[in-house]
Amino acid sequence: MAVTLGSGWVAGFGVSRQSVNAIGTGKFDPSLPVAFRLALLFELPIEDIFSFEPTP
Repeated sequence: MAVTLGSGWVAGFGVSRQSVNAIGTGKFDPSLPVAFRLALLFELPIEDIFSFEPTP
């Protein structure tokens, strides 16, 4: 799902556009509250948006 970062939802979301971009590119892991808000925003299970792969 493509999201335009210039759209108004980022401003009211509680994170910066830079943070949203870093999350989207995999350079930053969101906090649990942010992850849950993203899942609610996109109406998807959190598992469909984020995956966990432990590092050895």
